[in-house]
Amino acid sequence: MDYLTFVFTIFNIEIPIKLHNQMLLRMTYIKDIKNIEVAAVFGRYPKQIREKMLFLRTLVIDTATTAEGIDRLEETLKWGEPAYLTKSGSTIRMDWKKSSPNQYAMYFNCKTSLVDTFREIYGDCLRFEGNRAIVFYENDEIPVDELKHCILLSLTYHRIKHLPMLGI
Repeated sequence: MDYLTFVFTIFNIEIPIKLHNQMLLRMTYIKDIKNIEVAAVFGRYPKQIREKMLFLRTLVIDTATTAEGIDRLEETLKWGEPAYLTKSGSTIRMDWKKSSPNQYAMYFNCKTSLVDTFREIYGDCLRFEGNRAIVFYENDEIPVDELKHCILLSLTYHRIKHLPMLGI
């Protein structure tokens, strides 16, 4: 991936920070997850996939934290998968399946125009599954800026769904 990792130690606590294109991302770990059911799901992923999934979680949280108009991000389970909800957005889920052990995905509501819009804009750098998911393979480099834009569009979907191409 195109980022540098730094570890700051404050009060004997190590805080890993990823610097990507001059953006700081505070990496999250299972111990950072307050919902124990969500933490348990992350804990069941194979180690190499868990790190990738926690990175996706970091991108969702970072995007929600820096976006205007998002006051609260709820982390829960939907269909047994980690899910992220906002009042003004469409749910984002993510998961890894044993049936496809080398890939993991971020899922969006298939009844929205989100994935079709993502495909139109980022079809050259993201991989899609139908009208419901962005799929990653274990060794993929994640295009962070593009994925964060997709996350932002989903987290604010109800405010922008009436706009052509979601206001892009």
